[in-house]
Amino acid sequence: MKPTIFEYTISVPGSAIDHMKHVNNVVYLQWVQDIAIKHWEAKTTERIRKQYVWVALDHFIEYKNPAFENDTITLQTWIHNNRGAKSERHTTIINTKTKKVLINAKTTWCLLHKETLRPTRITEEINILSTS
Repeated sequence: MKPTIFEYTISVPGSAIDHMKHVNNVVYLQWVQDIAIKHWEAKTTERIRKQYVWVALDHFIEYKNPAFENDTITLQTWIHNNRGAKSERHTTIINTKTKKVLINAKTTWCLLHKETLRPTRITEEINILSTS
């Protein structure tokens, strides 16, 4: 089954630019986290968000092309798979005008029970909501 892609488009702000006049690598990581949060908030209920929280276990980012101030970029994310308490999320950031891929990222997230901060198995409800 093909995953459902969640998208968000932004204009690159001046604050994202580094001394080499393109988006700083750390900013891409922030955007990878930001789109994951937006996806989670768009797909889940307040009840679920009050009960669970995610923590990142690892990130792998492949930098392909630079982005510059005022470029319009599209962030795309999807769940590749969920197993136990872990979720593998993929993110691609694309220059909206040129269609060039700027980065590909893979992040492993762990679901925690918000009250105990202990890992907890991804429920069927969360699995369905996050992959649809």
